[in-house]
Amino acid sequence: MKSYFVGFALSLALTAASFATIMSDIVPHSWRLGSMVALCVIQLLVQLAYFLHLGTGKSQAQNTAIFACTGLLIVIVVAGSLWVMHNANINMMPTQAISQNE
Repeated sequence: MKSYFVGFALSLALTAASFATIMSDIVPHSWRLGSMVALCVIQLLVQLAYFLHLGTGKSQAQNTAIFACTGLLIVIVVAGSLWVMHNANINMMPTQAISQNE
């Protein structure tokens, strides 16, 4: 139960920090996106460690490896989709089709 309380307290603190980042002028406007992403990643790691009990121990090595591979596959799919959409947007602009017909 102790790890759940520690994880809950850390999650509340990180949520409060995220809220304070946006709602106050503590963090400069140009740094807000980066700080939100950093807080998001830290929150993810806290929840993985304290609630899902993913770690580096021998009993959790296989679960952690499966999670890492799943995360890598998601990154590849999202990055590939964004790349394809970007190239489609660049190569299929309506202005190019009009200018080629004239």
